[in-house]
Amino acid sequence: MKLVESGYKQFEEKYSRFFSLSIDLLCIANFDGYFKYLNPKWTQTLGWSDEELISKPFIEFVHPEDREFTIIAAQKITQSVDAISFENRYLCRDGSYKWLSWNATGFSEENFIYAVARDITLNKQNEIELQKSIRELEAFKFALNAHSLVAITDKTGRITYVNNQFCEISKYSKEELLGQDHRIINSGHHTKEFFADLWKTIVQGKIWKGEIKNKAKDGSFYWVDTLIAPMLNPDGQPYQYVSIRTDITQRKLSELALLERSRLSVLSAEVSLALSQSGTLPEILQNCTNTISQYLDIAFVCIWTFEGQTNQLQLQAGVHCTDVACSALSDTQNFPNHMVLANNIIGLMNQNHQAIFNEELSINNSENLFDSTSSIVRFSAYPLIVEQQLIGIIALFSKQLFTEPTHNLLNWIANNIAVAIDRILAREELLSRREALLLRLASQIRSSLNIDMILETAVNEIRSLLQIDRCYFLCYLPHPSQPSLTITYEARNLNLPTMLGSIPLQKSTFLTKILLSQELICIDNINNNSHIDYDMQKLLTEFGITSQLLLPVKSNSGEIGAIVCSHCSGDRIWTNSEINLLEAVCDQLGIAIDHAQLYTQSRSATLAAQTQATKLTETLHKLQQTQSQLIQNEKMSSLGQLVAGVAHEINNPVNFIHGNLTYANEYFQEMLTLLHLYQQHYPNPQAEIHDFAEKIDLGFITDDLSKLLSSMNMGTNRIREIVLGLRNFSRHDEAEKKLVDIHEGIENTLLILHHRWKNNGIGLDISIVKEYGTLPLVDCYPGQLNQVFMNVLTNAIDALEESISNLKTTDKPQIIIRTEILDNKSVVIRIADNGLGMDEDVRKRLFDPFFTTKEVGKGTGLGLSISYQIVVEKHGGILNCLSEPGKGTEFWIEIPI
Repeated sequence: MKLVESGYKQFEEKYSRFFSLSIDLLCIANFDGYFKYLNPKWTQTLGWSDEELISKPFIEFVHPEDREFTIIAAQKITQSVDAISFENRYLCRDGSYKWLSWNATGFSEENFIYAVARDITLNKQNEIELQKSIRELEAFKFALNAHSLVAITDKTGRITYVNNQFCEISKYSKEELLGQDHRIINSGHHTKEFFADLWKTIVQGKIWKGEIKNKAKDGSFYWVDTLIAPMLNPDGQPYQYVSIRTDITQRKLSELALLERSRLSVLSAEVSLALSQSGTLPEILQNCTNTISQYLDIAFVCIWTFEGQTNQLQLQAGVHCTDVACSALSDTQNFPNHMVLANNIIGLMNQNHQAIFNEELSINNSENLFDSTSSIVRFSAYPLIVEQQLIGIIALFSKQLFTEPTHNLLNWIANNIAVAIDRILAREELLSRREALLLRLASQIRSSLNIDMILETAVNEIRSLLQIDRCYFLCYLPHPSQPSLTITYEARNLNLPTMLGSIPLQKSTFLTKILLSQELICIDNINNNSHIDYDMQKLLTEFGITSQLLLPVKSNSGEIGAIVCSHCSGDRIWTNSEINLLEAVCDQLGIAIDHAQLYTQSRSATLAAQTQATKLTETLHKLQQTQSQLIQNEKMSSLGQLVAGVAHEINNPVNFIHGNLTYANEYFQEMLTLLHLYQQHYPNPQAEIHDFAEKIDLGFITDDLSKLLSSMNMGTNRIREIVLGLRNFSRHDEAEKKLVDIHEGIENTLLILHHRWKNNGIGLDISIVKEYGTLPLVDCYPGQLNQVFMNVLTNAIDALEESISNLKTTDKPQIIIRTEILDNKSVVIRIADNGLGMDEDVRKRLFDPFFTTKEVGKGTGLGLSISYQIVVEKHGGILNCLSEPGKGTEFWIEIPI
């Protein structure tokens, strides 16, 4: 019995030790809701003592939110023998709660609940945090999909996932995007280096951030703020990339609009500055186009104006821009067909004076303009209008659309350029008028030396130029007995009384003193000037003069004069430029007076000598013309008669031979038929016939005689063609103008010269290259024009013959004949050879009568002189020669249609 009790006591101790050392919370509770026994883990976990835990119902330690289902769990335990599991929160002594996971079972026989609880607070907190993170991730994913463009690509850049926002912004479906790379939305805005830097960053496993401009499926553009994050495998290498994009198009548009407003403000200021600078009209407008090309994305900008006299468009300035740089248009070759385009624009603008804005324009074969064979560009043009009159246009080509603010600014620029052009043209006209006045005076002095005409012109031109009421010339004659002061020439407003005539000496004391001292008097207002005396002021007041400018005219002849400008409508401020101009005019007048004196003294003798020299010159010129014309007429008459006679004499026997050849051929064929019949019916001829047939080779004679007759027929046809060419060339019976084919005259001339250019006995085999254009019939003197062709082609053949004979060239001799229409007004015949050419001295004298470079007996020196008379004087055309030593010679013959 003692052994049993001892064994039980040991078992109880082991059980008590297991109960107290357990890491779980072990307890025994009554069905009435109180703890009966607790192991030490409760105090360690919750901080309450055993007495505090046992003294209260255990439900009071449960979190209020957990009490209801804890009571239900306790009821289940008391009613079942199966273990029940649940979780709830227990209050700690420090006021916090800890999560406990319960396994409990009840024994109704004892009314006890045996339960094991484990502290799962840390796991529960982790679970709660995990659930919270999951909820936050779901919210983030929702927000990301709602507001961002998300795409995932593999390591090669192929798209494997896109969200709905990506499809909505890019206008592509998921099916169209999956499997593609991001080049499908490439806008072309960024450089290759930009994307190279992007890939260099992400392949290293680094995050890339930046702004990218993309292109949607419908062609529109959008901006995205992009973050690309690499997803790394265990080796640290990217296996895919996640890109998160935020649509910032509106922000970028706002930024671009702000930048555009800033750029346009600077552009307007720069254009205003360019228009305010001094210089010629092309220089100022070129500065404007240069400024526009700096601040606007354009391919071309050009400014045309109307030429004042002809009212034709003239390209004043322009700029051509490429991807590399912009350059000024040096000439019209940089802008092909610019006048056609400009005239088309003018046709539209003349009707409504409205601008053309962002019009789509297709330009084919434009590789020199836009680096592509077919370019779609945007075209805008603005009229330059002053006082409802169109004075020019400004046109722009661009790859991009201009915005409305840009359009408004360009309208403003066009208006300011128009005003500037009008101002510059007015200033240039004023300057040109001033210069023209000086030039007219100088020209009259050089040409006529008529002092009356010069002074009359001077006062009229000065009044018109300065827009004053009166201008007159004052002359003082210092005669010892009776000096006089006279107004000899006057230009005035018709409403004013004349001042011509002498000024009384008692009123001219002040003026006489001024003239003798050669002083300049400038009076803006006679009432405010104290330098004039009473008599002078009274004289000026008598004629209503309120302002006056007097400039002395200095001469070496002893005569004293002055140009006087007067104004009768209040104050008149005389500017320095006006005074400088009038001083120059007075200098010219002084020279005129001196020259007039010399001219008067020598006029008689000079006039007689000039008359005699003129008569001799005219007589010599007429003699030379008469001599050359006589020689030419005699030559042409003799040549025409000779050619016509030869042609007639040759033509008769040739026609006889040619006509009889037909009958000879028919007779031969009939005799040949008869011979064949004999051979057919008498196949075995006599021996003598057989031997004779073999001796004469009857088969050969039969075949060759037919060929011989055919050759004779061809020869007579050739002779007839030559005779016809001779008759056509001489045109002996055509002395009047008529419509002819220029090419026929050239061909007839080549036919006559065939023996020279084909082979002349020294190995000269000239190649004739004909580049004929399509020409209409030309109204001309055909015989004389053929003579021009003969002279020019003969000279070309002589030049080539000389170069071959003297072994001065190894090139194959060649003559190129080109014909074309020029401006639908005239035809041009260009005859060029590759001979030795000629120097400038020879070329200048080429058309002088009797000038020749050939040896004595080989040329008269009249061929080209007569040709010049035929082309220029007879036909009103142009005959010119282009030649350089070693580069051949080309004659240009231009005949009006």
